[in-house]
Amino acid sequence: MKKNILFLLLLIIILSLIFSFVFGKAQKNSKLEHIKLAEVAHTVFYAPQYVAIEKGYFKNNNIDIELLLTPGADKVSAAVLSGDANVGLCGSEATIYIYNAGERNYLKTFSQLTQKDGSFIVSRKKIKNFSLKKLKGKKIIGGRSGGMPEMTLEYALKSKKINPKNDLTIDTSIEFSSMSSSFIGGNGDFVSLFEPNASEIEKNGYGYVVESIGKLAGNVPYTSYSAKSNYLDKHKDLIRRFNESIQMGLDYVNNHTEKEIASTILKQFPNTSLNDLANSIKRYKKIDAWPKNTNFSKNSFDHLQDIMIDYGIIKDKVSYNKLFFKEK
Repeated sequence: MKKNILFLLLLIIILSLIFSFVFGKAQKNSKLEHIKLAEVAHTVFYAPQYVAIEKGYFKNNNIDIELLLTPGADKVSAAVLSGDANVGLCGSEATIYIYNAGERNYLKTFSQLTQKDGSFIVSRKKIKNFSLKKLKGKKIIGGRSGGMPEMTLEYALKSKKINPKNDLTIDTSIEFSSMSSSFIGGNGDFVSLFEPNASEIEKNGYGYVVESIGKLAGNVPYTSYSAKSNYLDKHKDLIRRFNESIQMGLDYVNNHTEKEIASTILKQFPNTSLNDLANSIKRYKKIDAWPKNTNFSKNSFDHLQDIMIDYGIIKDKVSYNKLFFKEK
Protein backbone atom coordinates (compact mmCIF):
# COMPACT_ATOMS: atom_id res chain seq x y z
CA MET A 1 0.00 0.00 0.00
CA LYS A 2 2.79 2.42 1.00
CA LYS A 3 4.64 1.57 -2.21
CA ASN A 4 1.56 2.42 -4.29
CA ILE A 5 1.15 5.76 -2.52
CA LEU A 6 4.85 6.61 -3.04
CA PHE A 7 4.57 5.62 -6.68
CA LEU A 8 1.51 7.85 -7.15
CA LEU A 9 3.22 10.78 -5.43
CA LEU A 10 6.31 10.32 -7.61
CA LEU A 11 4.13 10.14 -10.73
CA ILE A 12 2.30 13.34 -9.75
CA ILE A 13 5.61 15.14 -9.18
CA ILE A 14 6.98 14.00 -12.56
CA LEU A 15 3.78 15.00 -14.38
CA SER A 16 3.82 18.39 -12.61
CA LEU A 17 7.40 19.01 -13.73
CA ILE A 18 6.56 18.05 -17.31
CA PHE A 19 3.48 20.28 -17.29
CA SER A 20 5.45 23.18 -15.83
CA PHE A 21 8.16 22.79 -18.47
CA VAL A 22 5.71 22.57 -21.40
CA PHE A 23 3.49 25.34 -20.09
CA GLY A 24 6.47 27.55 -19.30
CA LYS A 25 7.91 27.07 -22.78
CA ALA A 26 4.57 27.83 -24.42
CA GLN A 27 4.16 30.88 -22.23
CA LYS A 28 7.64 32.09 -23.18
CA ASN A 29 6.91 31.64 -26.91
CA SER A 30 3.59 33.48 -26.52
CA LYS A 31 5.55 36.52 -25.39
CA LEU A 32 7.57 36.77 -28.60
CA GLU A 33 7.60 40.37 -29.78
CA HIS A 34 7.12 40.75 -33.52
CA ILE A 35 9.50 42.93 -35.53
CA LYS A 36 8.94 43.66 -39.20
CA LEU A 37 12.45 44.07 -40.57
CA ALA A 38 12.84 45.67 -44.02
CA GLU A 39 16.15 44.57 -45.56
CA VAL A 40 17.54 46.38 -48.58
CA ALA A 41 18.76 43.13 -50.15
CA HIS A 42 18.96 39.42 -49.38
CA THR A 43 22.68 38.79 -49.59
CA VAL A 44 25.41 36.70 -47.98
CA PHE A 45 26.80 40.06 -46.88
CA TYR A 46 24.18 39.96 -44.11
CA ALA A 47 25.25 36.52 -42.87
CA PRO A 48 25.36 37.52 -39.15
CA GLN A 49 21.67 38.44 -39.31
CA TYR A 50 20.70 35.13 -40.90
CA VAL A 51 22.81 33.25 -38.36
CA ALA A 52 20.87 35.03 -35.60
CA ILE A 53 17.63 33.85 -37.24
CA GLU A 54 18.67 30.28 -38.00
CA LYS A 55 20.45 29.65 -34.67
CA GLY A 56 17.43 30.93 -32.76
CA TYR A 57 19.22 33.88 -31.16
CA PHE A 58 16.26 36.19 -31.80
CA LYS A 59 13.72 33.69 -30.45
CA ASN A 60 15.85 33.08 -27.37
CA ASN A 61 15.54 36.82 -26.79
CA ASN A 62 11.74 36.59 -27.26
CA ILE A 63 11.82 38.23 -30.69
CA ASP A 64 10.03 37.02 -33.82
CA ILE A 65 11.58 38.46 -36.99
CA GLU A 66 9.59 38.94 -40.19
CA LEU A 67 11.91 39.79 -43.09
CA LEU A 68 10.61 42.13 -45.79
CA LEU A 69 12.76 42.37 -48.91
CA THR A 70 12.68 46.08 -49.81
CA PRO A 71 15.21 46.89 -52.58
CA GLY A 72 16.70 50.38 -52.25
CA ALA A 73 17.67 52.29 -49.09
CA ASP A 74 15.11 54.97 -50.00
CA LYS A 75 12.35 52.33 -50.07
CA VAL A 76 13.53 50.80 -46.79
CA SER A 77 13.39 54.23 -45.14
CA ALA A 78 9.93 54.89 -46.60
CA ALA A 79 8.69 51.57 -45.21
CA VAL A 80 9.96 52.41 -41.73
CA LEU A 81 8.61 55.98 -41.79
CA SER A 82 5.18 54.77 -42.94
CA GLY A 83 5.02 52.06 -40.30
CA ASP A 84 5.03 49.20 -42.79
CA ALA A 85 8.26 48.09 -41.08
CA ASN A 86 9.50 48.61 -37.53
CA VAL A 87 13.21 48.40 -38.32
CA GLY A 88 15.18 49.02 -41.50
CA LEU A 89 18.47 47.46 -42.62
CA CYS A 90 20.21 49.59 -45.22
CA GLY A 91 23.00 52.12 -45.68
CA SER A 92 23.34 54.70 -42.92
CA GLU A 93 23.22 57.48 -45.52
CA ALA A 94 19.42 57.12 -45.51
CA THR A 95 19.16 58.49 -41.96
CA ILE A 96 21.13 61.57 -43.02
CA TYR A 97 18.85 62.26 -46.01
CA ILE A 98 15.74 62.00 -43.83
CA TYR A 99 17.16 64.21 -41.08
CA ASN A 100 18.23 66.86 -43.62
CA ALA A 101 14.74 66.77 -45.15
CA GLY A 102 13.33 68.02 -41.84
CA GLU A 103 11.41 64.91 -40.79
CA ARG A 104 10.39 65.42 -37.12
CA ASN A 105 10.23 61.73 -36.21
CA TYR A 106 13.43 60.99 -38.08
CA LEU A 107 15.34 57.70 -38.20
CA LYS A 108 18.20 56.90 -35.88
CA THR A 109 20.77 54.16 -36.26
CA PHE A 110 21.07 51.84 -33.26
CA SER A 111 23.33 49.05 -34.52
CA GLN A 112 25.66 48.19 -37.40
CA LEU A 113 25.91 44.88 -39.21
CA THR A 114 28.70 45.47 -41.73
CA GLN A 115 31.76 47.75 -41.80
CA LYS A 116 32.83 47.61 -45.43
CA ASP A 117 31.23 48.03 -48.82
CA GLY A 118 30.09 44.53 -49.74
CA SER A 119 30.22 44.86 -53.52
CA PHE A 120 32.77 43.39 -55.91
CA ILE A 121 33.75 44.61 -59.35
CA VAL A 122 32.96 41.97 -61.95
CA SER A 123 34.59 42.17 -65.38
CA ARG A 124 33.12 40.77 -68.57
CA LYS A 125 36.61 39.70 -69.61
CA LYS A 126 39.36 38.01 -67.65
CA ILE A 127 41.96 40.58 -66.59
CA LYS A 128 45.37 39.84 -65.14
CA ASN A 129 46.80 42.27 -62.59
CA PHE A 130 43.62 44.30 -62.40
CA SER A 131 43.71 47.89 -61.17
CA LEU A 132 41.02 50.56 -61.20
CA LYS A 133 42.83 52.19 -64.12
CA LYS A 134 41.45 49.33 -66.24
CA LEU A 135 38.04 51.03 -65.90
CA LYS A 136 39.16 54.07 -67.89
CA GLY A 137 37.17 54.43 -71.09
CA LYS A 138 34.84 51.61 -70.02
CA LYS A 139 31.27 51.35 -68.75
CA ILE A 140 30.34 49.98 -65.33
CA ILE A 141 26.89 49.41 -63.84
CA GLY A 142 27.36 51.14 -60.51
CA GLY A 143 24.04 51.23 -58.68
CA ARG A 144 21.56 53.94 -57.75
CA SER A 145 22.84 57.52 -57.68
CA GLY A 146 23.18 58.62 -54.06
CA GLY A 147 23.25 55.03 -52.78
CA MET A 148 26.25 53.72 -50.86
CA PRO A 149 27.48 51.25 -53.55
CA GLU A 150 27.68 54.07 -56.10
CA MET A 151 29.20 56.60 -53.70
CA THR A 152 31.90 54.24 -52.41
CA LEU A 153 32.72 53.23 -55.99
CA GLU A 154 33.31 56.86 -56.93
CA TYR A 155 35.27 57.46 -53.72
CA ALA A 156 37.55 54.51 -54.56
CA LEU A 157 38.03 55.82 -58.11
CA LYS A 158 38.96 59.31 -56.88
CA SER A 159 41.45 57.83 -54.42
CA LYS A 160 43.30 56.47 -57.47
CA LYS A 161 43.11 59.83 -59.33
CA ILE A 162 40.37 58.60 -61.68
CA ASN A 163 37.62 61.08 -62.54
CA PRO A 164 34.23 59.29 -62.31
CA LYS A 165 32.59 61.81 -64.63
CA ASN A 166 35.18 62.04 -67.39
CA ASP A 167 37.36 58.92 -67.34
CA LEU A 168 34.61 56.28 -67.60
CA THR A 169 30.85 55.80 -67.81
CA ILE A 170 28.94 54.80 -64.68
CA ASP A 171 25.41 53.60 -65.35
CA THR A 172 23.21 54.58 -62.38
CA SER A 173 19.90 53.90 -64.12
CA ILE A 174 19.64 50.20 -63.25
CA GLU A 175 17.67 49.07 -60.18
CA PHE A 176 19.76 47.23 -57.59
CA SER A 177 17.83 43.99 -58.09
CA SER A 178 18.32 44.12 -61.88
CA MET A 179 22.06 44.89 -62.06
CA SER A 180 23.10 41.27 -62.45
CA SER A 181 20.57 40.48 -65.20
CA SER A 182 21.39 43.74 -67.00
CA PHE A 183 25.06 42.75 -67.12
CA ILE A 184 24.23 39.23 -68.31
CA GLY A 185 22.10 40.84 -71.02
CA GLY A 186 25.16 42.65 -72.40
CA ASN A 187 25.06 46.00 -70.65
CA GLY A 188 28.44 47.35 -69.55
CA ASP A 189 32.01 46.12 -69.43
CA PHE A 190 31.90 45.85 -65.64
CA VAL A 191 29.29 45.65 -62.89
CA SER A 192 29.37 46.11 -59.13
CA LEU A 193 27.68 43.16 -57.39
CA PHE A 194 27.17 41.70 -53.94
CA GLU A 195 27.50 38.02 -53.06
CA PRO A 196 26.26 35.50 -53.96
CA ASN A 197 25.43 37.26 -57.28
CA ALA A 198 29.08 38.01 -58.08
CA SER A 199 30.07 34.36 -57.63
CA GLU A 200 27.07 33.15 -59.63
CA ILE A 201 28.04 35.38 -62.55
CA GLU A 202 31.56 33.96 -62.38
CA LYS A 203 30.40 30.37 -62.03
CA ASN A 204 28.13 30.63 -65.06
CA GLY A 205 30.86 32.13 -67.24
CA TYR A 206 29.38 35.61 -67.64
CA GLY A 207 32.23 37.44 -65.92
CA TYR A 208 35.11 37.44 -63.46
CA VAL A 209 35.42 38.96 -59.99
CA VAL A 210 38.44 41.26 -60.13
CA GLU A 211 38.29 43.57 -57.10
CA SER A 212 36.58 44.36 -53.79
CA ILE A 213 35.28 47.91 -53.43
CA GLY A 214 35.12 47.45 -49.67
CA LYS A 215 38.84 46.79 -49.52
CA LEU A 216 39.49 50.07 -51.32
CA ALA A 217 37.01 52.34 -49.52
CA GLY A 218 37.85 51.63 -45.87
CA ASN A 219 35.65 51.23 -42.81
CA VAL A 220 32.18 52.78 -42.81
CA PRO A 221 28.89 51.81 -41.08
CA TYR A 222 27.90 50.45 -44.47
CA THR A 223 24.79 48.52 -43.47
CA SER A 224 23.04 49.36 -40.23
CA TYR A 225 19.75 49.07 -38.40
CA SER A 226 17.58 52.13 -37.91
CA ALA A 227 14.11 52.94 -36.62
CA LYS A 228 11.95 55.97 -35.92
CA SER A 229 13.00 58.02 -32.91
CA ASN A 230 9.75 57.46 -31.02
CA TYR A 231 9.82 53.70 -31.68
CA LEU A 232 13.31 53.49 -30.19
CA ASP A 233 12.28 55.51 -27.13
CA LYS A 234 9.27 53.26 -26.52
CA HIS A 235 11.04 49.94 -27.11
CA LYS A 236 14.41 50.27 -25.40
CA ASP A 237 14.40 46.77 -23.94
CA LEU A 238 13.35 45.26 -27.27
CA ILE A 239 16.17 47.10 -29.04
CA ARG A 240 18.62 45.89 -26.39
CA ARG A 241 17.54 42.29 -27.01
CA PHE A 242 17.69 42.83 -30.78
CA ASN A 243 21.29 44.06 -30.46
CA GLU A 244 22.20 41.09 -28.29
CA SER A 245 20.90 38.74 -30.99
CA ILE A 246 22.89 40.49 -33.74
CA GLN A 247 25.99 40.50 -31.53
CA MET A 248 25.69 36.73 -31.17
CA GLY A 249 25.43 36.48 -34.96
CA LEU A 250 28.60 38.58 -35.35
CA ASP A 251 30.42 36.47 -32.78
CA TYR A 252 29.44 33.35 -34.70
CA VAL A 253 30.65 34.51 -38.13
CA ASN A 254 33.88 35.87 -36.67
CA ASN A 255 34.67 32.60 -34.88
CA HIS A 256 33.53 29.91 -37.30
CA THR A 257 34.72 28.61 -40.65
CA GLU A 258 33.18 29.52 -43.98
CA LYS A 259 31.59 26.07 -44.31
CA GLU A 260 30.15 26.16 -40.80
CA ILE A 261 28.57 29.54 -41.49
CA ALA A 262 27.35 28.39 -44.91
CA SER A 263 25.72 25.29 -43.37
CA THR A 264 23.96 27.47 -40.81
CA ILE A 265 22.46 29.94 -43.30
CA LEU A 266 21.96 27.59 -46.29
CA LYS A 267 18.20 27.61 -45.74
CA GLN A 268 18.20 31.36 -46.46
CA PHE A 269 19.73 30.75 -49.91
CA PRO A 270 17.94 27.70 -51.35
CA ASN A 271 19.20 28.32 -54.87
CA THR A 272 22.89 28.45 -53.85
CA SER A 273 25.03 25.39 -53.16
CA LEU A 274 26.90 24.93 -49.89
CA ASN A 275 30.28 25.30 -51.60
CA ASP A 276 29.27 28.45 -53.48
CA LEU A 277 27.91 29.94 -50.28
CA ALA A 278 31.14 29.12 -48.45
CA ASN A 279 33.18 30.77 -51.22
CA SER A 280 31.08 33.93 -50.96
CA ILE A 281 31.57 34.01 -47.19
CA LYS A 282 35.31 33.53 -47.69
CA ARG A 283 35.40 36.66 -49.85
CA TYR A 284 33.70 38.69 -47.12
CA LYS A 285 35.96 37.32 -44.42
CA LYS A 286 38.98 38.23 -46.52
CA ILE A 287 38.03 41.93 -46.56
CA ASP A 288 37.00 41.93 -42.87
CA ALA A 289 33.43 42.86 -43.80
CA TRP A 290 31.90 42.13 -40.40
CA PRO A 291 32.74 44.17 -37.29
CA LYS A 292 33.53 42.59 -33.93
CA ASN A 293 30.54 44.28 -32.34
CA THR A 294 27.41 46.27 -33.19
CA ASN A 295 28.88 49.59 -32.05
CA PHE A 296 28.24 52.42 -34.47
CA SER A 297 31.44 54.47 -34.08
CA LYS A 298 31.77 58.21 -34.61
CA ASN A 299 34.92 57.75 -36.71
CA SER A 300 33.23 55.42 -39.20
CA PHE A 301 30.15 57.68 -39.32
CA ASP A 302 32.37 60.69 -40.06
CA HIS A 303 34.13 58.72 -42.80
CA LEU A 304 30.74 57.87 -44.30
CA GLN A 305 29.90 61.57 -44.41
CA ASP A 306 33.30 62.38 -45.92
CA ILE A 307 32.37 60.05 -48.78
CA MET A 308 28.97 61.75 -49.16
CA ILE A 309 30.48 65.25 -49.13
CA ASP A 310 33.09 64.15 -51.66
CA TYR A 311 30.27 62.80 -53.83
CA GLY A 312 28.54 66.18 -53.58
CA ILE A 313 25.24 64.96 -52.16
CA ILE A 314 25.56 66.76 -48.80
CA LYS A 315 27.47 69.89 -47.83
CA ASP A 316 27.82 69.59 -44.06
CA LYS A 317 28.08 66.76 -41.58
CA VAL A 318 25.24 65.86 -39.25
CA SER A 319 26.16 65.35 -35.60
CA TYR A 320 26.83 61.74 -34.65
CA ASN A 321 24.81 62.24 -31.45
CA LYS A 322 21.77 63.34 -33.46
CA LEU A 323 21.51 60.17 -35.50
CA PHE A 324 22.83 57.46 -33.21
CA PHE A 325 20.51 55.90 -30.64
CA LYS A 326 22.37 54.62 -27.61
CA GLU A 327 20.73 52.40 -25.01
CA LYS A 328 20.65 54.01 -21.59
